[in-house]
Amino acid sequence: MNSIQIKALGFAAILIIATIVVVTKMNIDVIHDSVNAITIGGAIAIATLTAAVAFKYIGQMKTDTASGELSEDNWDGIGEYKNELPSGWAYTFLAVFLWSMWYGLIGYPVWSYSQIGEYNEEVKAYQKKFEEVHKNADKETLQQMGESIFLVQCAPCHGNTGDGLSGKAQDFTKRMTKAQVLAVIKNGQNQLGYPMGAMPPGMASGEAAEKVAEWIANGAKGTPPAEFAVCASCHGADGKGNNGMAPNLTTYDLPLVQHVLEHGKKGIIGTMPAFKGRFTPVQEKALATYIQSLAN
Repeated sequence: MNSIQIKALGFAAILIIATIVVVTKMNIDVIHDSVNAITIGGAIAIATLTAAVAFKYIGQMKTDTASGELSEDNWDGIGEYKNELPSGWAYTFLAVFLWSMWYGLIGYPVWSYSQIGEYNEEVKAYQKKFEEVHKNADKETLQQMGESIFLVQCAPCHGNTGDGLSGKAQDFTKRMTKAQVLAVIKNGQNQLGYPMGAMPPGMASGEAAEKVAEWIANGAKGTPPAEFAVCASCHGADGKGNNGMAPNLTTYDLPLVQHVLEHGKKGIIGTMPAFKGRFTPVQEKALATYIQSLAN
């Protein structure tokens, strides 16, 4: 044996001894716990294979000579032999493949315990408890809760006061500006997934669009202009969304907030990602309550 082989055998022996010492000192159960048994067995197998490869192939590389039929193709004078795949490599590949199938489906199946799974279950349990405790929360509690959510999740784009950072994102201190309404009338809207479906572009133009945009931008107060009749079929005569069938044009009500959280929305500084599943129903209600307070 040469020095490299001796070192490889020594290294493998140290790994095996260290593994056994760790198992003994830490009282790791490798008899009844299959995961521990597989882990320790894998460590010993790696050490053994390291020694075997070093012992066999390092020496073989020094003594073996290439032989066989060369292929016709070559690169800069370097050709390849048409030799069969080495049996040791092929059997090892097959063994690793079979072991991976066994490990994934039987030895440690994908539906068994995992820390991520445990964490998700704990989150679900906490959320259920949270919903039960706050299901009848009053407006003040909801507003405080919504403010904490807003400052963490929404403020980076919309600003701490909800002003939209000087037009870079939606300004929550008002429902919509005249320019925003005109843009929606001109281009249509189909981002939020309301039951009434997409709003087609060009629903109004010219002076009619100006009147509708002016009325909505001023809070949809008073008698709507006659031109709003074409909008009322979806948004309702009062512009409040026809009981959740279309967006509420007067305020940030709960259905509007829920639709934006679920679908996201394209804005000036980029597309707001969807937050579907990130908040509980109570948290969504709290966020809507706080955003309404900003507009008021």
